[in-house]
Amino acid sequence: MPELPEVEVVRRGLAAHVVGRTLQTVELRGTRVARRHTPGPADLADRLAGRTVAAARRRGKYLWLDLADGEGPTDAALLIHLGMSGQLLVEAADAPDEKHLHARFTFADEGPQLRFVDQRTFGGLAWAPTGADGIPETIAHIAPDPFDPAFDRDGLARRWRTRPREIKRILLDQGEVSGIGNIYADEALWRAGIHGRRLASSLTGPALGRLLDHARDVMTEALGQGGTSFDALYVNVNGASGYFDRSLAAYGQRGRPCGRCGTLIGREVFMNRSSFFCPKCQPRPRTIGR
Repeated sequence: MPELPEVEVVRRGLAAHVVGRTLQTVELRGTRVARRHTPGPADLADRLAGRTVAAARRRGKYLWLDLADGEGPTDAALLIHLGMSGQLLVEAADAPDEKHLHARFTFADEGPQLRFVDQRTFGGLAWAPTGADGIPETIAHIAPDPFDPAFDRDGLARRWRTRPREIKRILLDQGEVSGIGNIYADEALWRAGIHGRRLASSLTGPALGRLLDHARDVMTEALGQGGTSFDALYVNVNGASGYFDRSLAAYGQRGRPCGRCGTLIGREVFMNRSSFFCPKCQPRPRTIGR
């Protein structure tokens, strides 16, 4: 699933190609693409037509387009979740339809279209009223991510210091800090020399702060390389893949030498997914938390 860097790459593409343009028509194919919009796809298409895209924004892994009604202020958003394989592509109107095309956005300026393509159909679109802070109401429970001005690194470290909970489980909790998924959690933990099953309460405040710094740093580096692509399912709006997978030190590196000590990277099952770590640099705790 795309994590913060991949979603941010897409957001930047939307900001460059879509913001300031007025939607003319929206074609939604099937009901699954709008399943999060209770009134259905026809209602969503009607609401979007005639709206101007005022901004492309993101919190964590969630992406949205601020929508203005004519010259009025923005009061709603098109909330977009990419799921496992969702792609937003900027295409010429005469470009052939993609095999898994689920939504087509045409604009009043007759310029390039925006298309939503999703092979595994876990992604989707929904209309969302926005709160006073501009965050769609349906994702107001999502915590700020490490790039958000509202992110409180020191406050989080102090709070986590009291939590007898596995640190990787906390990193993946989008109500604690958003945008960090399995890939970047493993990379941040490797950089910090912390095993993901260590209890947060067993770590010092400075160690937790450094872990959050590592998470931000590794995602910043991933942004610089267009994100992480393991296959063709994640691409930017121009269809290009990211290359940070070549720089991964822990995630997906089982059986390869650790870049610090040479010990072979290990793997274990955690929360129905894989965790990768260095057995020497990140010793497994003797007591595993619940």
